[in-house]
Amino acid sequence: MKIAQKSIKFILIVALALFTSVNYAVISDQNHGNQNDGGRVNTKEEVEAYILHHIKDSHDFSLFSYTSDEGERKHIGFPLPVIIWTSEGLVTFMSSEFHHNDDGHVIVEKNGLKFAKIHSKIYELNKEASEVTFDETHHATNAHKVLDFSITKSVVGVLFIGFLLLFWFSRLAKQYKTQKIPTGFARVLEPLVLYVRDEIAKPNIGEKHYRRFTGYLLTVFFFIWTLNLSGLTPLGFNVTGQLAVTGCLAIFTLVIYSVSGTKGYWMHMIWMPGVPVLIRPVLAIIELAGALLIKPFSLLVRLFANISAGHIVVMSLIAIMFTLKESLGVVGATGLSLVLSFFITLIEVLVAFLQAYIFTMLSALFIGMAVEDHAEHH
Repeated sequence: MKIAQKSIKFILIVALALFTSVNYAVISDQNHGNQNDGGRVNTKEEVEAYILHHIKDSHDFSLFSYTSDEGERKHIGFPLPVIIWTSEGLVTFMSSEFHHNDDGHVIVEKNGLKFAKIHSKIYELNKEASEVTFDETHHATNAHKVLDFSITKSVVGVLFIGFLLLFWFSRLAKQYKTQKIPTGFARVLEPLVLYVRDEIAKPNIGEKHYRRFTGYLLTVFFFIWTLNLSGLTPLGFNVTGQLAVTGCLAIFTLVIYSVSGTKGYWMHMIWMPGVPVLIRPVLAIIELAGALLIKPFSLLVRLFANISAGHIVVMSLIAIMFTLKESLGVVGATGLSLVLSFFITLIEVLVAFLQAYIFTMLSALFIGMAVEDHAEHH
């Protein structure tokens, strides 16, 4: 029975890797594809542009693309709400109004204002503008930025995973009210919850204070881990590969350990005992910079860089079937691409867990340093 279960798990991982590879292979970028061949991504330049575009956030949700019998490129997905604050107040409409055309810059008129999407960002055009004009550095000369509060693809991913985690752990909590041993999927969650509590929270924060912060650490761990795994599916979420998301998570940790820091923690940082008085101001600057800048910066960059790099590597290996098809042939390039991307995808499954663990462990370590009883320790 155990062997059968392991075989099923292995088959599911293989299917996930192959499905993801095929999905990346068939999806074409609306903005960077060659319009003469229906939007397919074929050349090395188009592949590079598509990869960079894919890891960015998007105002719509694209599932897959295909070419009709008439040679027209069809994009399957759904639009998302565009919510922007302009020079004349709030404006809302659906992202489908930025429908694709040959120049890629559709002008949308709403409430007497004109908008265009340039490099995946929405700009407000001058009222007299009839098209987007660019300077020699390809910056729009007749447009200015707006405050964008749109429901983007990453926001959809955050909401989806948030509600999913809420559902899972609500079910787990309800089971504990009626029975000692959980059943179903809750049996998968329980050992992970105990692991975060006993192996991350307790050792780094201490027996005295760990209960106060275990809820936050559990939330961060499962939130990051689930988002990382969803980024490996054909849904194409790259939420933890967005600086805004990782930066927000790092700020949460910063606020928690800064507010929870004891008097001894701040006194040791601002006016460190046991060192010459003239050196204390220099150490205070270094310590404050480390606590308020370096620590949260390391949290956000480590998560962002590793997840983004993983997506780029997987998609680059998949792109071998396009870039090497002339030298290796279609069959050889495709086979090499699928084999390499399959093994990298397996590694990315491990990285998804590892990055969630590292972020949670470092957060617990920083919190533990802040709530430690420095007087007793000294």
